[in-house]
Amino acid sequence: MCSFFMTPRKLFLIDSMGALLSAFMLGVVLVRAEHIFGMPSQVLFPLSAVASLFFLYSFTCYLKVQTAAAPFLRFIAIANFLYTIITLYFVYQYLQHLSVYGIGYFIGEAIIVFVLVTIEWRASLIN
Repeated sequence: MCSFFMTPRKLFLIDSMGALLSAFMLGVVLVRAEHIFGMPSQVLFPLSAVASLFFLYSFTCYLKVQTAAAPFLRFIAIANFLYTIITLYFVYQYLQHLSVYGIGYFIGEAIIVFVLVTIEWRASLIN
């Protein structure tokens, strides 16, 4: 039994939907509202592309991985962790350009992803 009663399959689905939402927010919403959030599009587009790759990976795992999911969960947990560290680096680099909304968005996303990473990592140790 995974932490919080989450099966690996459910975690992959949650991760994939979160990644899809992030890709959309970064690649469409924040780009169009760059003047409101403050993060330049040359940062947002690559972050959106990475989130899109995470969506493909996690959704494929959701569809295909039935047993021995631990290595796949560990991989996406590590990838999500690194993605968040890189995102926070960009927040630091562009802090003077970011609005309160931009800071709030990226800090909020980081908190959500760190919680997901923790759950995925714990689930990978159980399965």
